[in-house]
Amino acid sequence: MRGKELIINADDFGLSSGVNRAVIKAWQEGILTSTSLMATGDAFDEAVLLARSNPGLQVGLHLTLVQGRSVLSPGEIPGLVDRFGNFTDNPVVAGIRYFFRKELRYQLRREIEAQLKKVRDAGVSLSHVDGHLNIQMQPVVFDLLMELAPWYGITSFRLTRERVTPLLLSDGQRTMGKRVDAFIFDRLSDRSRPHLERLGIGFTGEVKGLLNSGRMTEGYLLPLLDELQPGSTEIYFHPGSLPCAEITRRMPEYRHQEELAALLSPLVKRSLVEKGIRLVNYRGEEKTVC
Repeated sequence: MRGKELIINADDFGLSSGVNRAVIKAWQEGILTSTSLMATGDAFDEAVLLARSNPGLQVGLHLTLVQGRSVLSPGEIPGLVDRFGNFTDNPVVAGIRYFFRKELRYQLRREIEAQLKKVRDAGVSLSHVDGHLNIQMQPVVFDLLMELAPWYGITSFRLTRERVTPLLLSDGQRTMGKRVDAFIFDRLSDRSRPHLERLGIGFTGEVKGLLNSGRMTEGYLLPLLDELQPGSTEIYFHPGSLPCAEITRRMPEYRHQEELAALLSPLVKRSLVEKGIRLVNYRGEEKTVC
């Protein structure tokens, strides 16, 4: 039987200094193996410098096409952003517009490529691609990413889908919402998987974090490790250090500091060792649990 491998990723790198501090702490002292960089985050330049000084930390693109700003100017992509360069904050509205308004496809392609190019030109070698609110799974966005993948060295991708388990439903919150989200992303995964396989782009067997986003605490993570399936799994987090006005404004209900604590937890580290779960990054390089 194949052993269990676990990628631990931190999203929103570059969003703010509070996020950047937490990501680097989780990498240097905790179980983090990779992070995903927002090309238009307020602390993008700081994140790039931190990535350079921590070369073992793998960095991917956290594609942002909702709840964020664009790289291109509003005049270049008027159908995607407002006059200040902001995308809509509503992911459902964004997904529907991107799917049905075919005239937006060219603007989307330009913006996606601009984000890839900005990260590449900053000297960051991308290990993977995912998306803010998992926008990378939206069919039009996914297809455009697959067109651009060969040109930007995309070799790994977050294929988001998560099993609904008793643990996920144990808190009684969003029970139906979790089931609906799991169903939708399972269908999107079925659509996307053959394209990734054809292009030789890697992905994990399961991704955890979708259905409990912002609440990946130590108390949740410890029993979650018992549910891991043989093979590779990614778990993504949103760690942050407070006070930080940006993450408090954007994600007031997220437990950023508790998620950071989970990534640093001695109990979690001990559990990984006892269960024989190997920490790896997208390139398969192993991280030793200290």
